[in-house]
Amino acid sequence: MFYFLGEFADQVSALNVFRYITFRTGGAIMTALLFVFLFGPKIIASLRLRQGHGQPIREDGPAGHLLTKKGTPTMGGLMILSGALVAALLWSDLSNPYVWIVIGVTVGFGAIGFYDDYLKVTKSSHKGFGGKARLGLEFLIAGLAAYAVTTLDNAPFSTSIGFPFLKDLTLNFGIMFIPFAAFVMVGAGNAVNLTDGLDGLAIVPVMIACASFALIAYLTGNAVFANYLQIHHVAGTGELAVIAGAVIGAGLGFLWFNAPPAAIFMGDTGSLALGGMIGAIAVATKHEIVLAIIGGLFVLEAVSVIVQVVSFKLTGKRVFRMAPIHHHFEYLGWTESQVVIRFWIIAVVLALVGLATLKLR
Repeated sequence: MFYFLGEFADQVSALNVFRYITFRTGGAIMTALLFVFLFGPKIIASLRLRQGHGQPIREDGPAGHLLTKKGTPTMGGLMILSGALVAALLWSDLSNPYVWIVIGVTVGFGAIGFYDDYLKVTKSSHKGFGGKARLGLEFLIAGLAAYAVTTLDNAPFSTSIGFPFLKDLTLNFGIMFIPFAAFVMVGAGNAVNLTDGLDGLAIVPVMIACASFALIAYLTGNAVFANYLQIHHVAGTGELAVIAGAVIGAGLGFLWFNAPPAAIFMGDTGSLALGGMIGAIAVATKHEIVLAIIGGLFVLEAVSVIVQVVSFKLTGKRVFRMAPIHHHFEYLGWTESQVVIRFWIIAVVLALVGLATLKLR
């Protein structure tokens, strides 16, 4: 009798591991990875059949791209999102409102990106969704998510932002927190979108950012760790580590097929959704400023485009040979693999700097 009672106790103890965020994050990583490995080839084959000529390549881009990338199917973000969503829904606590807010932003931005990719493929042009209409929809989705976040905590903290080096200081934006938070999400989505221009260039920095924010979400959601690190505790955000883990697993699976020469491109379907998701986690955990450090590579890519456009309109001259900046280095003679790997190194360094702010005071 005591033997059977002991066996039952062991089984109950084993089931308790499903309560741990760390265990479920690991489960989400493996589930998403296996999903993409298993279904990735079928998804690629289906997209190649339906798209015909694949993603249109910019004619004003590096000459080698027309030879090596022409005919490659796009919308690979469908692989990442499907794997990540399946894993997130299986391993996350679905009663947690932060989970649904982040999933909502991810799916919403992914739908916009999908429509953009669809227009590019069907029109055989690198120009897709109209810029103003696209940004309007992005801000609508992000604004609703930002408002939802403000309802989950007490004022004035719910509408405040924190500072990584001045941990006792918060700045209450009041009602203006909603447009600020929406800007963070939209900015992150489009910055990742601009980075996605070379094989493997975007997905690895995305996974690095996800790993960083998985840790931040876990620490922020844990009152003990948050108190030790003297960062602001936001109850419930620890569950977002599971979603970040699901993206890491799906991203690893996608990289298997996206490694040069890529069998599929991420497309706006993936880049816009993943950037928006990272931005949403940053807003939920009150680490919007840290996002600018950890996602510094994405910021650099976006700023290079802004500088290029402003300079050309004001002076008629270009600062870079081509923007985003990764193309500039290609024109300087760097090979594609050199650009990608060196940018990965930059992403790792920036992530470490961003994480170091958790303990600095």
